[in-house]
Amino acid sequence: YIYVPVDPRLIEGLTMGLGELATPGRGLPYAPIIPHPSGQARGTGTGAQTMSGQAMVSCGEPALLEFSGPDAVRFLNGQVTQDIRLVTGGRAALPSCITDAKGRLQFRVWITGSPDGALWVEGPEGSAGELMQRLTRYLIADDVEAVDLTGRYRLVHLIGPLPAVPDGVISRDSKRFGVPGADWWIAAGSRCGALDGIDHLGGDELEDFRIRQFVPIWGKELREGLLPPEAGLDVTDISYHKGCYIGQEVISRIKYAGKLNRKLMLLQIPAGLLAGDLGLLDADGRPAGEITSISPLVDGGFHAALAYIRRGAGELWLGGQPITALSGNR
Repeated sequence: YIYVPVDPRLIEGLTMGLGELATPGRGLPYAPIIPHPSGQARGTGTGAQTMSGQAMVSCGEPALLEFSGPDAVRFLNGQVTQDIRLVTGGRAALPSCITDAKGRLQFRVWITGSPDGALWVEGPEGSAGELMQRLTRYLIADDVEAVDLTGRYRLVHLIGPLPAVPDGVISRDSKRFGVPGADWWIAAGSRCGALDGIDHLGGDELEDFRIRQFVPIWGKELREGLLPPEAGLDVTDISYHKGCYIGQEVISRIKYAGKLNRKLMLLQIPAGLLAGDLGLLDADGRPAGEITSISPLVDGGFHAALAYIRRGAGELWLGGQPITALSGNR
């Protein structure tokens, strides 16, 4: 017998079934714009650009909270949808939702282990106060210390072949933009020479890349009160095997009942329709959904777009033309 260590996330993925593994967040049915080691970005439209094989995304100085103490893992596991144990003592960063008692989204965060064995919770820039208030609301008898580290580090995400991690930089493996990459936490105000010569991915190219990789963001696809499975976050952000957390009963009921009123989907929009009506309709002319993001770039005469589509909508129409749904479940 040969015993092979298996990541518990793989076991969880296998229990989802093949149909769920094919949902958004697992890749696209057409070529996304991904920096490739050959120096060419995959894809043939205006968004495909030549790169050095590497790209970096500047993520600013997000909210960063540190939790330490004997009860930190158990406490945070009761507050977030992700399994905290998957990041303790390792080099991974994983996304997670923070929900209310009704299972509705309050924050989307990233969690990872700190170099000294504590736990880091990263939230949107400017959210540190509200995030700290929410997470410590239920901190009563647990032996946990919570510290706000916001402003001490800036965050850069790297995609493609990774350079050697320089001294003083904290690196964590993550799929922040849907493909393997790394988060580099760099002391605020310090220069990192290892980033010299790496192409910066931003502006229209970053938005196109994000949409094609089916990465929802706060303020567009994500907002307070959303049910996380509506945005496909059940695939990336939620553990169904770790035990109880606030909102867990509702989230689990949604999974096993299999019914949502709407679902985020990736669409292909003909370029000429952008100047017209952006109301999605079904075959009977009834409202079918809400477009949340449209790529500013064109690939093969189409824009990629993300939209919430109501359950049972069937065929989709926009401006009198049929619209192709590339991924998602209805």
